Amino acid sequence: MTTFLGIGLGPIQTSIFLDGAFRGGFDRLVIADVDAALIQAVRDNGGTIQINIASNEAVRTETITGVEIYNPTVPEDLEKLTAIAAQADEVATALPSIAFFKYLGWMKAGFEQQPERHRLVYAAENHNHAAEELEKTVGSFPQTHYLNTVIGKMSCIFPTEECARRNIPTLTPSADRGHLVEAFNRILIQSCDGVAERLVQGLYDKHDLLPFEEAKLYGHNAVHFWLGMHAQQKGVQFMHELADDAALLAKARTAFVSESGAALCKKWDGTDELFTAKGFAAYADDLLVRMVNPFLTDRVDRVCRDLERKLSWDDRVVGTMRLVLNQGIKSLVFAEGAALAAQDLFGKDVEKIRAGLESLWGRWDEEAVRIWSCLQEVL
Repeated sequence: MTTFLGIGLGPIQTSIFLDGAFRGGFDRLVIADVDAALIQAVRDNGGTIQINIASNEAVRTETITGVEIYNPTVPEDLEKLTAIAAQADEVATALPSIAFFKYLGWMKAGFEQQPERHRLVYAAENHNHAAEELEKTVGSFPQTHYLNTVIGKMSCIFPTEECARRNIPTLTPSADRGHLVEAFNRILIQSCDGVAERLVQGLYDKHDLLPFEEAKLYGHNAVHFWLGMHAQQKGVQFMHELADDAALLAKARTAFVSESGAALCKKWDGTDELFTAKGFAAYADDLLVRMVNPFLTDRVDRVCRDLERKLSWDDRVVGTMRLVLNQGIKSLVFAEGAALAAQDLFGKDVEKIRAGLESLWGRWDEEAVRIWSCLQEVL
């Protein structure tokens, strides 16, 4: 019997890993989550859930059946999950952050029951070293492979009333939310030697994921956030409302292609067709269309949330500027987005912004001063 175990029932889990496992023909589909109401809603519907897929033309609904779901905070469920972890062939963690790995002691206990079992474990926490961090927490086993992922897929969670307004189903008839994701589904995973064919569908191997992780964070994520900050300035609620702003989208493309794209192509020259002028321009053009997909209805406040994290030293705003500057390219377009975010977080006073960034970064060395000099030009 083949078993898939997914940890966390968010839209990345449902639309990528659970859906891929369902299409891959696993005998058993299991989810671990701690939301008691959501668990009951799935159980009340006999283990059937629905997810909504947005293309550029319409939204379609897909159904996944046969899902078992258990709560690791409930003792009897915890016992079952530990046994399931021992038997699982493929596992996907899709948690809010790697900070939640500390709650996976039951997974460690399960793996320890069958330490020689062959397993693939996909880490989908939007962190360049999520798999390594997961292995530190759960433990190393001879035939257990922890694999990083690059997930360039946009998704939303809508409450019941918003689903009703959009005429799309919630996860189950009694669930308090629905999942809406874009149709894009080319998910990159870290390849490893000696791995038998996997069953989860829609995953594509890359020997070295780091270049693609940087393309996502410093290209896709950075430009998406840049657009979001400008959308917020314009007072619009949804990203697709920018679709007719040709000047803004052209400027976003400049940031994408001439700043982060040029830097990434220089840094990763020869790695892949993506890291060529032609390849990266095509990547940028495709994503700019997807970012303003009217059927995805991506909220601006979602894109712009958590400014402290996004302005941190290695994340999509400052991290992108650092990448660009370190490749000998000036970063003025991205600096505009960083300035808007810094003003939103620290206020309009320039000295307060400088002090706030120094505190956030925990440094004020030569590189920090270079970033600050770019910001001063646009503040």
